[in-house]
Amino acid sequence: MLFTRTIAVLALLFAGCAIAPRSPAERQSLRQSADATLAEMIAHDPAIEAVIRQAPAYAVFPSVGKGGILIGGAYGRGILYEAGRPTGFVSLQQASIGAQLGGESFAELLVLRSAREIQRLKAGHFTAGANVGVDVISAGAATHASFDPNTSVFVMPRGGLMVDVSITGQALNYQSFSA
Repeated sequence: MLFTRTIAVLALLFAGCAIAPRSPAERQSLRQSADATLAEMIAHDPAIEAVIRQAPAYAVFPSVGKGGILIGGAYGRGILYEAGRPTGFVSLQQASIGAQLGGESFAELLVLRSAREIQRLKAGHFTAGANVGVDVISAGAATHASFDPNTSVFVMPRGGLMVDVSITGQALNYQSFSA
């Protein structure tokens, strides 16, 4: 019950955050950052390239900021790629409750393996909870990861320090490039 309320409060806080950057220059910068981040992830673990090649879609979030003291939240923007081509903007909102203290930033790669998951994301119904495994990118992480049949999450730490043993819920919103 408390976790549900926490997610609702954090969702309201993030509701004012736009999915896509406002200016064309910021939109282009986000696309370039997503491409560079994906290349960096592949450089750290070349097996990621095979994972995304087999997936119908994936989202790259170049920078996600996260912080918390018992109750936490995170926010980031990224790009959705379908069949290897960028198709739209995605925002990520995360809420958590538990033993946590600090702040960090990281890049995230969300791999979607089914048309149903892609449609759920585009419709604003995609959420990832405690049952989705997160693999920290290191050499060979993608080849040894145990994947959910529909979704996988890879993270690449950027900076900060956070102690985090919590229950986390993550929601995503989508906006096509043409919108």
